[in-house]
Amino acid sequence: MFPYISIMPKLNDEQHIRQLANLELLARQVVEGFITGLHQSPFHGFSVEFAEHRLYNNGESVKNIDWKLLARTDKLFVKQFEEETNLRCYLLLDTSSSMNFPDKGINKLQFSIYAVASLMYLFKKQRDAFGLCLFSDKIDWISPARSTSKHLFHLYAELEKAYDHPKKNSATDITQVLHHVAEEVHQRSMVIIFSDMLENGYNDEKLKTLFAALQHLKYNKHEVVIFNVSDRQKELDFNFDNRPHHFVDMESGEEIRVHPNKIRDAYRSNLQNYRHQLELKCAQYHIDLVDANINDGYNNILKAYLIKRNSMI
Repeated sequence: MFPYISIMPKLNDEQHIRQLANLELLARQVVEGFITGLHQSPFHGFSVEFAEHRLYNNGESVKNIDWKLLARTDKLFVKQFEEETNLRCYLLLDTSSSMNFPDKGINKLQFSIYAVASLMYLFKKQRDAFGLCLFSDKIDWISPARSTSKHLFHLYAELEKAYDHPKKNSATDITQVLHHVAEEVHQRSMVIIFSDMLENGYNDEKLKTLFAALQHLKYNKHEVVIFNVSDRQKELDFNFDNRPHHFVDMESGEEIRVHPNKIRDAYRSNLQNYRHQLELKCAQYHIDLVDANINDGYNNILKAYLIKRNSMI
């Protein structure tokens, strides 16, 4: 159970445009700042293939003019190339209500949106094709995987909508979503999941169905990375003031008033047991499980992606 967070106010059209521009700017700053700290650039390994010639248009760059063809024909032609895509990536973003925690500072959903936007910017730089899936208890929106600038900004627009309109009392059903993606994505891809991996009423049967869905992805030859998003201080350590608190389950609306000290040990034990089982299964299926604490920044997320990517190409 988690403290309640209120829905963010609607923005007018001008604010929408400004926020979308800010999303792209922040993604660029995160990625380029991360790359600056690396000893070796990750922008390698892609190639381009010659496609055809076209007539040169006055005023455009001369860098791709075919000078040998000019010598033979006395006409200016430009070489056109087709970019070769290295990898296909699908980003699955949990937009259920539990992702709206905490109610002060950046929450799990906002953190995940900025992380997803940064990864998309990195995909585009590396000529990787990328798609986006927004889900809660079902798939709310899904795109194909492409590598164009137009596609990038289309997905940024969808992320902006999710940022502006967080869901209230919306549950999570990641199991059905993973089965759907496993069946719909026919080419071997990297599937990257951003979720707190929390559902109401976890029991042995629910865990079994979750692990079966993860195994389905691996059986269909997909590489999987799970960013387990959390506010470590509040959700994992259960670090609340030594006084009674009023907790509201953000997905079901169920309410309880309790003293944190009285339930802290049992809460931690149950959550740690679940996370341990998740870690074991991910290790068994060769799935990368990354602890994404919203207070730690984005570098570990970008690093985990690059490590996985380099192992695939």
